[in-house]
Amino acid sequence: MPTLLDERTEPDLNVRQRESAGVTRVSTYFTRLGTLGRGLLGIVLLALVWEFVPRFGWVEPYFLPPFHTVLNAWWAMLEDGQLVHNVGASLVRAGIGFGLGVTLAIPVGVVIAWYRPVREILLPPLEVFRNTAALALLPVFTLILGIGETSKIAIVVYACFFPVLLNTITGVATVDPQLLRSAKVLGLSPAATFRKVVFPAAVPTIFTGIRIAGSAAILVLIAAELIGATAGVGYLINYDEQNFLIPQMYAAILTTTLLGVAVSYSLVALERRFSRWRVV
Repeated sequence: MPTLLDERTEPDLNVRQRESAGVTRVSTYFTRLGTLGRGLLGIVLLALVWEFVPRFGWVEPYFLPPFHTVLNAWWAMLEDGQLVHNVGASLVRAGIGFGLGVTLAIPVGVVIAWYRPVREILLPPLEVFRNTAALALLPVFTLILGIGETSKIAIVVYACFFPVLLNTITGVATVDPQLLRSAKVLGLSPAATFRKVVFPAAVPTIFTGIRIAGSAAILVLIAAELIGATAGVGYLINYDEQNFLIPQMYAAILTTTLLGVAVSYSLVALERRFSRWRVV
């Protein structure tokens, strides 16, 4: 039977717990804010170095214009629609190639990790292709598929496929054996075991491969667009360089950086969304 002391102390404990949780949230907020501030400081310092190195004559300003000149060129390209058109073309190609690569790689990785005979047959040839750089095969894709959209999307699929495949294999194959034994004790079927135990446990590892694939999609596509494209950020870089539009060239290069950062942060946010239900 609760005593008067218990009735007094229980609300006090709840109050203290809420206060402690509030202090923890505030501390976490300021920690994240400090991390963000230091990151922004690093970017500002880099921009200042870029701005003043050409001004002081340490680098020829024609070959490396000051940062504000590049920003002015970037804004002019944005206003006249040139940047939007070419970024849109690159995003469509990268999005299609990335989506196809991930869609193909995850089921293939699951089958290879889940069934040993399939793994023994497929891993050796896959290792051969995995160790062949995507850009080294660009001439092959161009010869077979032409210089149009198909070859560019295909090279992105190739570049995205293997990071997701290998991380899917690793994620599925390294699931905690205790979880599998627990599923067997509960009488779960193999399909239910995979759906409720194996795949949720492998999600973080799979998303590591997806993030790598997202970066690879942008990098490989830009390189492919440098050759035989009529639109895209890579085409824009090549066009500006050949016509000695140096500030515009750096503006296009800066755009590729922004695209890569945007893709990376978007995939991290998507991973957190999936991990939320996994933890629950």
